Amino acid sequence: SAVLHCCTVVQSRVQVRSVLRLPVTSHRMLVLSDDGTPLHLADTRPHARATAPALPAAMENGTRCARHTLTHGSAGKVLIGGALTALTVLTICGNLLVVISVCFVKKLRQPSNYLIVSLAVADLSVALAVMPFVSITDLIGGQWIFGRVFCNVFIAMDVMCCTASIMTLCVISIDRYLGITKPLTYPMRQSGRCMAKIIVSVWLLSASITLPPLFGWAQNVNDNKVCLISQDLGYTVYSTAVAFYIPMSVMLIMYHRIYRAAKVSAARHNIVGFPKAEEEVSVDCVAAALKLHREAEECASFSQLLRADRRNVSVFKREQKAATTLGIVVGAFSVCWLPFFLLSTARPFVCGVRCSCVPLWVERTLLWLGYANSLINPFIYAFFNRDLRTTYRNLLRCRYRNINRKLSAASMQEALKLAERPDLILYSIKFCG
Repeated sequence: SAVLHCCTVVQSRVQVRSVLRLPVTSHRMLVLSDDGTPLHLADTRPHARATAPALPAAMENGTRCARHTLTHGSAGKVLIGGALTALTVLTICGNLLVVISVCFVKKLRQPSNYLIVSLAVADLSVALAVMPFVSITDLIGGQWIFGRVFCNVFIAMDVMCCTASIMTLCVISIDRYLGITKPLTYPMRQSGRCMAKIIVSVWLLSASITLPPLFGWAQNVNDNKVCLISQDLGYTVYSTAVAFYIPMSVMLIMYHRIYRAAKVSAARHNIVGFPKAEEEVSVDCVAAALKLHREAEECASFSQLLRADRRNVSVFKREQKAATTLGIVVGAFSVCWLPFFLLSTARPFVCGVRCSCVPLWVERTLLWLGYANSLINPFIYAFFNRDLRTTYRNLLRCRYRNINRKLSAASMQEALKLAERPDLILYSIKFCG
């Protein structure tokens, strides 16, 4: 009969685990852990005991992969800590400016700007609820010190806020496309209530990605030293597709369509010249009257064409601006997030579902590159939005009074500049004067 021998106690940094040996043959024993998992076969002969294989370090730690750590010298910690702190503080300040500007400046409280506020809130949540804990973890070497329970809360906040930011960018691209292609009908449908429903739907969908690990479908990897999102293959494909690949595809499609519309508009944007007035002078009264009548008709036709041309100029400039803005947004978004999501998608297929075999410095670098997108979003939109730029400038200079009046004056000046066509106006004066 099999005789159970208690042989030794293996001491690890994480926990103390007893190892049991069951005899398999006359000189070999099967080594089991205390939970019944087979570890290896041990040779019981005297000459073999001294050379018995030691337990792998990964087995001692209770995982299938060795732990990765970040090692920084004093100078490295100062530089990295300063850079991460600056990134976090700038992200908070930039997105707070957006929220304050839209909420307290009447001219900016438009339905289309509600999406920008939702984006700023998502990015602000990343900076407040996620970045500080990642910074501390990185500075102490990469070990999670905030406990098992908070690990699940932290991962849920990280996934929800980053996904909400990405999906809001996707909705903004759709909103810009509809505003360009349907300038007459879409603004009538664009109400505050409709935008509120869209924003709530975005956040609910973002939150749905965080639910499976909390309800047992895919458990997060957490052993008091590591805090890693679930590496379940099905969950990884689902979460990365909903959080990144589908929104990025939609943004690329919208950018392509807006770019194509702007290109077609540029090809059509030309001014048809008018025939010059006849220069000969006739002494015939009837001929003179006919000439004046003809010139009056041509002048009226010219005025109609001038108004139509001004509308075309406005539409063309709006399409160009939308294409440029969305192109920069999509480009920055892809550069920041694409490397991280490619790594996240491939990691469980390469490393398995229990841990990560990717060097920790690689993971952290790509993760912080993704977080940087939350920093640049408010500045991209402010760069292409005159009202936001003006509001930022006044708020940073502590000039809170009369912001709405200044924005109205700036809008009037901009409208006059867009309406001015010196070549056509001079020709109109000469032709119709």
